[in-house]
Amino acid sequence: MKIVDVCAFYSPEGGGVKTYVRQKLAIGPSLGHEIVIIVPGSGHSVEHFGPTARIVTIPGKKFPLDGRYHYFDDAKEIHAALTREQPDFVEASSPWNSASIVADWPGAAPRALIMHADPLSAYAYRWFGKIFARATIDRQFDWFWRHLRRLDSRYDHIICAGDSLGDRLREGGLEHVQTVPMGIERNIFSAALRNNELRNAMLARCSLGPDATLLMAVGRHAAEKRWPLVIAATAAAGTQRAVGLIQIGGGGETSRLRREARANPHIQFLPPTDDRAALAAMLASADGLIHGCEAETYCMVAAEARACGLPIIAPDQGGAADQVKAGAGLAYLSGDPRSAARAIIRFADNRAGLRRKAQEKSGSVQNMEHHFRDLFALYATGLEKSRAA
Repeated sequence: MKIVDVCAFYSPEGGGVKTYVRQKLAIGPSLGHEIVIIVPGSGHSVEHFGPTARIVTIPGKKFPLDGRYHYFDDAKEIHAALTREQPDFVEASSPWNSASIVADWPGAAPRALIMHADPLSAYAYRWFGKIFARATIDRQFDWFWRHLRRLDSRYDHIICAGDSLGDRLREGGLEHVQTVPMGIERNIFSAALRNNELRNAMLARCSLGPDATLLMAVGRHAAEKRWPLVIAATAAAGTQRAVGLIQIGGGGETSRLRREARANPHIQFLPPTDDRAALAAMLASADGLIHGCEAETYCMVAAEARACGLPIIAPDQGGAADQVKAGAGLAYLSGDPRSAARAIIRFADNRAGLRRKAQEKSGSVQNMEHHFRDLFALYATGLEKSRAA
C-alpha cells in the first residue's frame, strides 16, 4: 500500500509525534509499504528516508505558542498534495481542522484519523476540572463532541493507541474507534543499560549523594504537560526525602519552568536530545520516571521507561495512567501537586520494591513494529472492502 499521513503536529525538533513518524518511515517500507508524511512548514520541500519513505513539507503558518511548529491553513494545498500522491490509504493525525480537510478531499482512498492528541484532556478538563465534573464539561463542550462524531461518520477508522482515550471516545458516541496499542524501539530501550556510575553522576548534578532518589522527567515544555506541578511536587517531597529530578525537554515554557524551580539545586534541566541511546541509558540508570500530563494518548516516554525497568509516577488519567497499570509505579490525583508529592514520598520509601516489580514487567512492552503490523493489516482489510464495494 501507499500510505499518506497528513500530520499536522510534526516538527524536526518535536517529541512523541516526531518519534512516531520517524519509526513509521523506517518500519513501513520494511513491511512492503510506501510511506509519505505531509507536514506543515515554512515552504515546499521533500526529505527522503529511502526510496519509499519521505516527508513532504507544504506551506503553513507558524504556531503562535511554540515557534518550532507550523499548522495547516490552506485546504487547497493539502488537497493538491494528496492528489499528487494518489494514496491507497490516507491518515490524518490531528482531530482539528486538518482532519476535516482530509475528510473533504474527493479522492477515493479510505482514511483513518490517528488520535495523537486529546484536546478535551489537554485543554477543557485541565482548565475547568477543578470546578466542574467531567460530565458537565462534556456538556459545555458538546460542540467538540459533535465535531468528533462528524469525523467518525466520515472516517473508516478512529485509531487510539491506548484504552483510556479509546473507551472515552466510544462512550462519547464514536462508532469507528479501534485501539491499536503503540510500542517502542525495543532494540534501544532496555533494563540492561542500568549504570550506577551514570546514576551517581546524575545525582551529583542534582547536588545529592547516591542514597537519594533520582527521578527523570521527559517532555516538551508546554502548558498541558503540567511541569510546574511536577516541579512543585518534587520540591515539596524534597523537604522530607532526598529527591533529585532531571527534566529533559524544551519549548515555550522553559523560562517559566526555570523560575518555578527557583534555582533549586535538586531540580536540573537538560535540553531535548536526538540521542536515543543516551536517553535510554539515563532512563535505565534512574530510579523512576515522573510525568504530569493526564492528556497523553499513549505516553511513549513512559513506555520507554517501562522497557528500561523503571517504575512510573503518573496522574491517574490518560495514557500515562495506562502505563502505570501495565507496569509498576504509583498514580496520583490528576492536576493535584500535593497528591503527587505524597506519591513521590511513598515512592522514595519503597523504590527498591517498585524497581524489582518494574524490572519483572519490563519485557511486556511491545516493539513498535508490532504496532505498525497490526495497523497496516487493519488498513489492508479496509482497502480490500472498499475496492470490493
